[in-house]
Amino acid sequence: MQTILGANGQIAVELARELSRQYTADLRLVSRHPRKVSDADTLVQADLLDAAQTATAVEGSDVVYFTAGLPADTHLWEARFPTMLRNALDASRSAGATFAYFDNTYMYPQDDRVQTEDTPFAPVGPKGRVRATMASMVLDEMARGDIPVLIARAPEFYGPGRTQSFTNALIIDRLKAGKKPLVPVRDDKQRTLIWTPDASRALALLGNTPDAFGQTWHLPTSDERPTYRQFVAMAAAAFHRPTACTVIPGWALRAAGLVSAQARELRELLPRYQHDNRFDSTTFATRFPEFHITTYSEGLDAIHREAETRQE
Repeated sequence: MQTILGANGQIAVELARELSRQYTADLRLVSRHPRKVSDADTLVQADLLDAAQTATAVEGSDVVYFTAGLPADTHLWEARFPTMLRNALDASRSAGATFAYFDNTYMYPQDDRVQTEDTPFAPVGPKGRVRATMASMVLDEMARGDIPVLIARAPEFYGPGRTQSFTNALIIDRLKAGKKPLVPVRDDKQRTLIWTPDASRALALLGNTPDAFGQTWHLPTSDERPTYRQFVAMAAAAFHRPTACTVIPGWALRAAGLVSAQARELRELLPRYQHDNRFDSTTFATRFPEFHITTYSEGLDAIHREAETRQE
């Protein structure tokens, strides 16, 4: 039995598809309101804030994936995320299950250094501090050694379906709507983005590779490192739109935070948009050389095809 905790987000949905396709027919999806991805999926309704419900949901599992997400709300992150993760870790240890933690890069320094698995934590802002605390909890569990544990870390997303990211919201979704893309702070700095189906396929692969446990992995990203200007040009070409974009300066986003909750939550991340963002996944590529990494052009074309299909 393999179990996904937090089973309704885009990463979890793609993970469920990949696990069912490649690894197991015995899959349990856990959330407050779980939905089947494949007909054979077992659904368990549970609140990860409740330790007893989490333990019941995990009981009998061989592998547990923590992919739970929360809205980009600082208060919710501080109040809920560490408790959810602690309950998941405790439940997995009690069940004797291996544990794969899906992570992001909020705890990394927001400067232009190349990010590797050894990059030290230097969070900027409260959400970054929450993610640093959570990653440290998983590292402590890894060091404890009672169960096999791994961390699978991803940079900012772009992708199909209900992918939630600033890039999707400000560029891709606006192109879908026939609007000019928006770019935060600067459009001349390199960005590393991960195609969400690649992240999920890689997470499934790691969770089913025994020697992958006991370490942190950067999930696979393309060797391309386009600037946001170049990314907008590729996206505009895929959607047959003009290549122009509007760069929103940092001061404007900070001012918008006075009236917009979404802009307020973005302010913490503004420093990263002032620098090249280079996420290195060499370790994964070396260990799994046959894994196909989706190029930006391939990904953007797929999003466009999906959008056209939904309009038909």
